[in-house]
Amino acid sequence: MSEQSRRPRKPGKPYRRPHKDPVRILAFDALRAVDERDAYANLVLPPLLRKAREKGDFDVRDAALATELVYGTLRRQGTYDAIIAACVDRPLREVDPPVLDVLSLGAHQLLGTRIPTHAAVSASVELARVVLGDGRAKFVNAVLRKVAQHDLDGWLATVAPPYDEDPEDHLAVVHSHPRWVVSALWDSLGGGRAGIEDLLEADNERPEVTLVARPGRADPQELLREDAAVPGRWSPYAVRLTEGGEPGAIDAVRESRAGVQDEGSQLVALALAGAPLDGPDEKWLDGCAGPGGKAALLGALAAQRGAVLLAAEKQPHRAGLVARALHGNPGPYQVVAADGTRPPWRPGSFDRVLVDVPCTGLGALRRRPEARWRRRPEDLEGFAPLQRALLRGALDSVRVGGVVGYATCSPHLAETRAVVDDVLKQRPHTELIDARPLLPGVPALGAGPDIQLWPHLHGTDAMYLALIRRTA
Repeated sequence: MSEQSRRPRKPGKPYRRPHKDPVRILAFDALRAVDERDAYANLVLPPLLRKAREKGDFDVRDAALATELVYGTLRRQGTYDAIIAACVDRPLREVDPPVLDVLSLGAHQLLGTRIPTHAAVSASVELARVVLGDGRAKFVNAVLRKVAQHDLDGWLATVAPPYDEDPEDHLAVVHSHPRWVVSALWDSLGGGRAGIEDLLEADNERPEVTLVARPGRADPQELLREDAAVPGRWSPYAVRLTEGGEPGAIDAVRESRAGVQDEGSQLVALALAGAPLDGPDEKWLDGCAGPGGKAALLGALAAQRGAVLLAAEKQPHRAGLVARALHGNPGPYQVVAADGTRPPWRPGSFDRVLVDVPCTGLGALRRRPEARWRRRPEDLEGFAPLQRALLRGALDSVRVGGVVGYATCSPHLAETRAVVDDVLKQRPHTELIDARPLLPGVPALGAGPDIQLWPHLHGTDAMYLALIRRTA
């Protein structure tokens, strides 16, 4: 029996069914999946949108609004939590998670969009009536009316500690990042307040969809014929879709001649492919190939030189994704399910080796905003042994005179330079190659010889790359 049917109706007041708003219900369902199943929004949202379109509930504007509500709420979750906490009479941990999701969606509409105040409150209350019931809808109404009393700047002046008293906590609240992440990013970036604020702001911006035209299979000019498509900033194979869109509807993407790939990821592959070698250039290895973006670009580049790519991925289902990405590659390649920490191939078999190691993903917070709330400092300890083992395996796999690229989508020093330094101390017959000249025209790559890309400086994920030559 529902809450409404148990409660006696007031005389003369007819029952009004709650208005079902498909856009906000879908956004709520996506947030619940992220919270309950540790799902990623970029994996949950597309099938929900596709199903809604198939039912005829959605048009393009509805899909855009639902996407903004989901990603905007996730990006600003820490800020909204601080504001909501100031408007309720209990600790947030005592507020049921579904109620908190409705409140966060409402807070984002009030403070992060141009939706009028009355519309944002009433739509959120109607959503609460549908998904939570009338009783909790009244609670939502009361809280959001308090939230609506100030704009975002007014609230930040109230809930964020002054910068001079606690810089990291101030930045954490204002820019909606966990304090430990702010500290780690600041250590990696260096510099003063302006740089870290620019980086944190960039993490909260909606990233453009970036495509790669795989060499020998697609031409960037073909992709540039798409609506709102412009050339990439740095990679000659990159095309940016400035207004988003559906990459899967593009012929070249559907046929695997092109793919969705951040420009930073493309630059990592291009730098490894361009590194000077001593001796032959015939056998390439991608030792952590899943889900296949870098492998597909490396495979296309290798084919142009008559080289063969071996793409290895430990997880069989991810190896399947790699095989799908490489399908149709113009040159010879092989995909295997193999553990790069215990290579099944003979030592010294390859001329070029890439290991894009598993990591915390702190460099891709623009694309996976929920990751910032899931990760913990102790996660670094879990990744550290694997990252070092994969780099050691890569150095074993490359021949003398060959080159290894160690890459990670995290700028955290514990996952980048600390790993490279630790491993190379145990491997005296190696040398770091200055990777910066291999990316001509790309500014602000750091002091070298390794490179660090940044969202606010390069418009890419915060990819890290160190190139290492085996000398003996």
